[in-house]
Amino acid sequence: MSRTRPAAAGGSGLLGRVADAAFVHRRRVLLAWVAVLALAVSALAAFGGRYTADYGTPGSDSQAAAERLADRFAGRSGDQVDLVWRAASGARAPEVTARIDRLLDDADGLEGVVPGASAADAELSPDGRTAVVRIALDRPSSAVPAATGERLRELVAEAQAPGVTVAANGSLAGLKAEASMNAEMVGIAVAALVLLLTFGSVVAAGLPLVTALLGVAVAALLGGVLAAALDTPDWALQVALMIGIGVGIDYALLIVTRHRAALAAGRTPRAANAEAMTTAGRSVLTAGATVVVSLLGLFLMRLPYLYGVALSASLAVLTVLAATVTLLPALLGAAGGRVLRLRIPRAGRPPADPERTLSARHARAVTRRPLLATVAALVLLTVLTAPVTGLRFGFPDAGNDAADATTRQAYALIADGFGPGANGPLFAVAETERAGARAAVDRLAARVGAEPGVAAVAPALYNEDGDTAIVAITPAGSPESPATKELVERLRDGALEQAGLPVHLGGQTAASVDQSDVTASRLPLFIGGVVALSFLLLLAAFRAPLIAAKAALSTVLSIAAAYGVVALAAEGGWAGRLVGIDTDLPVPPFIPVMMFAVLFGLAMDYEVFLVERIREERERLGDARAAVTAGLARTARVIVAAAAIMVSVFGAFALSADVMLKLIGIGLAAAILIDALIVRLLLVPALLRLLGERAWWRPGHARPGAAVAPAVGGETAAAPAADAQQIAEPVREPAAA
Repeated sequence: MSRTRPAAAGGSGLLGRVADAAFVHRRRVLLAWVAVLALAVSALAAFGGRYTADYGTPGSDSQAAAERLADRFAGRSGDQVDLVWRAASGARAPEVTARIDRLLDDADGLEGVVPGASAADAELSPDGRTAVVRIALDRPSSAVPAATGERLRELVAEAQAPGVTVAANGSLAGLKAEASMNAEMVGIAVAALVLLLTFGSVVAAGLPLVTALLGVAVAALLGGVLAAALDTPDWALQVALMIGIGVGIDYALLIVTRHRAALAAGRTPRAANAEAMTTAGRSVLTAGATVVVSLLGLFLMRLPYLYGVALSASLAVLTVLAATVTLLPALLGAAGGRVLRLRIPRAGRPPADPERTLSARHARAVTRRPLLATVAALVLLTVLTAPVTGLRFGFPDAGNDAADATTRQAYALIADGFGPGANGPLFAVAETERAGARAAVDRLAARVGAEPGVAAVAPALYNEDGDTAIVAITPAGSPESPATKELVERLRDGALEQAGLPVHLGGQTAASVDQSDVTASRLPLFIGGVVALSFLLLLAAFRAPLIAAKAALSTVLSIAAAYGVVALAAEGGWAGRLVGIDTDLPVPPFIPVMMFAVLFGLAMDYEVFLVERIREERERLGDARAAVTAGLARTARVIVAAAAIMVSVFGAFALSADVMLKLIGIGLAAAILIDALIVRLLLVPALLRLLGERAWWRPGHARPGAAVAPAVGGETAAAPAADAQQIAEPVREPAAA
């Protein structure tokens, strides 16, 4: 069947031309994306690597201790697995030690385990019923295959017997049984429901899902290739999926919303595609670029394991952006006029009177009393931010794991038998090349043992060459307690400083203290860099300094409030129990950094979408204050739907068994909810109403609003002139596209 089209392309500017080409050549675009997916699968099979990362802090005292240990004690990394058992008949009973030795013999063959540990090497508790043997690892815990942890967990389960309890503790992947629930699937299911209610059409709701999932699938496969070239922690994949699914669905939602509105206004499918991509599409590109800039800001922290996180998450955003501007127009072209088919009864219907909708009433209420709205928003943000004063940095220990996890059981057994500090021993690593060094080490051990907060000091252990000694120190407090952090700082400034020979303090607890300190010192630089770069990007988008500054500062306020929510949940009170946190736990120092990088970019989605629509209304109405009311009324419902999708995707991770993913999910979901409902739908329109035309002032213009700033890339806000011809001459689409 023939089809007629006007000669003109469907959109001015590069973005419009790309979208129109994808619409016209939709079969080629769809086949191209299938080919890209196939190539990504092949690349992963040929070049894929294993997710692993070193969580050390370069240049820190704990890192120096780990490096000296790895260099001088061959085959030892400093990381270990604690195998602990309790027996009513006594931990050294022959039938008990025989059972433990069988377990250790089986563990000797596992990758990453230093062989040779036996029940005879175990430390015995004062009551004689609990014993622990430290199984050394030949590499950092994060580099040990998950299969090793899974097999250790199986061996521990097999070693249980009446009257004998066995458990293992360590930072190995696979050692803890993860919940079977797939957080991504829960988030996608809720997002699909929101899309159905928003559009009222199965076809329209399916387009954002298909676009996002295909883009994220490609990104996840390429992320495996990235892991072969760069250290990347295993949780980076979950973070990338979380961000990619959220922004992918949101971006497509914004564009399909404009496309559907253009169809309702009488546009042809091709003209509607051009209008949607040259308006909402431009907002999506600006928002996506801000997300990537924010994520790449993680490099400012100079923590190597964050580099892989930044690149894998940026790859996910860039891939879904590419899918949004090419695959989505192709899908819209394939759907043609059938994008509103398979309707859901009473869902997604356009209002009979747009002026009486909830969005319109909200817009009039905010802009009628903008000063009151501004004050109310700031008060709410202040209240939500208040708990941040109790935010405590550190890495949660096994005492925060699920009650049925072997790691938490081991933690409890060790704490009961030896004291809580035995779960996180410190290691003083001394260089003993010079004469008299051994006597200095003995004096150091005695001085450390006399320090308050030290429960025990083990005899020094020397390597074969005798040039390095290890002194194991057991704190009185738990690994995450503030008292243990104070002990680390006191030892470094006192006993170790006065030892008379080079000494470094290491161990996972010391490493946690070092990373917390480094993160706190570099956080201002990171925040300043991300805010400055994003400000420049927004300035390029809107050409209005006050608009860009307001966007950056209001986003900082919403992130601060999200920090407060995370701090409240981490305290383990009523808020924590809602998401399965039943103990007061510290927040890993990289989580606030990750939250800022991710959220500062994601919040720009709603900012750009809202302000871009207000700018269009300002051009149409010629009145900056009236444009705020009109723009908010036309975008509020979409912003709420988009936020609901983001919150559902991120919030599903709050149900994860991994406490770090749980905290990340809580923080991201809370921030999106706060940013959408309080900042974008209340504070921002109120401020724009108060500023009026002054908000759009541009340097070099005699008065505010003297000239309307062109958008990035030269796109125009309204439908291109070429599309007007298409509206007059409808495209005759075939029955099947």
